[in-house]
Amino acid sequence: MTVPEIERVITDSRVLAAMAHPVRRRLLDLLKVEGPATASVLSEHTTEAVGNVSHHLRVLAAAGLIEEAPELARNRRERWWRRTTRTLAWSSSDFAGDAAGEAIAQAAESLNLERQTGHVRRWAAQPQDVHAKWPLGPFSAEGWLRVTDEELSEFAAELTRLIDRWAEREIPDDGQERATAFIFARGVPARP
Repeated sequence: MTVPEIERVITDSRVLAAMAHPVRRRLLDLLKVEGPATASVLSEHTTEAVGNVSHHLRVLAAAGLIEEAPELARNRRERWWRRTTRTLAWSSSDFAGDAAGEAIAQAAESLNLERQTGHVRRWAAQPQDVHAKWPLGPFSAEGWLRVTDEELSEFAAELTRLIDRWAEREIPDDGQERATAFIFARGVPARP
C-alpha cells in the first residue's frame, strides 16, 4: 500500500480543472473522509450513476489525484480507489500570465467557495431538532486583522496546522459516536 503525500501543491491548470469539478471534488472529499472506496460505494454516497462516478474517477486518476488500491479488491473485477495526497493546495498566482490558467484558477476558486458555503447553508437549513443534537459544536468566527501579506500568510499557516492536527488525530476508542464536521476559514483583504 502506498502512503499518500501530505500535501500536493497544484501548479498544472489541467490538474486544477480536473479537481475543481463539483462531482470530482465531492469524490475527493469522500475518499478523504471515508477512505478507499469502489465506484459503487461512491455512487451510493453521491446518488450519481455508477458509470458517471467511474468516469470522474478515471479523470481524477489521469490527473494523479487518486490511484487504484488493488490490494483491497476481492476479485479482478472490483476496483478500489484512494487519494494520492491528504490535502490539495493551489494559489491563483501560480497561473498568472497564462490566460487559460488564470480562467481555470478563477473558476476553481469560485467553485471551491460555492462548495464551502454550500456545506454551511445545508447545515443552516436543517430543522431545529437536528440543530438541537449539536448545541455546542457548530460555530462561526470572524475578525478584522491589521496585517501585512506575510502576516496573513503566517496566520493562515497557523490556522491550517490547527485544522490539520484535529483532522489527522487518532480518534479515541471511547465508545462515543463522532460525526464528520466541515471546517473552513478564509482570510482576504477587505474593508468593513
